[in-house]
Amino acid sequence: MSPWVVLVAVLMAVLIAWLGLTALRAASGVGLQPRSAEPEDVDELDVFFVCRECGTEFRVTRIGELQIPRHCGEPMEVVRRPQSGDAGGATS
Repeated sequence: MSPWVVLVAVLMAVLIAWLGLTALRAASGVGLQPRSAEPEDVDELDVFFVCRECGTEFRVTRIGELQIPRHCGEPMEVVRRPQSGDAGGATS
């Protein structure tokens, strides 16, 4: 076997390995700066996470990075309700 064939094969293997590692690194997000969001007080907005399966509700009082919780194996639904202190649409 010619030494040129071996050299080309080794170079191709290095190139394929480098491309694969680069693609994996890009897909995994290595090197990205994580966002550090300050938690925001949203107690006055009356926002709830509601389970569509069983009706369990979680009231949202502070939001940082939004991660919708799971309950009964399914993602919960975000529901915003009118505030309990509202006039209910009455006009004066």
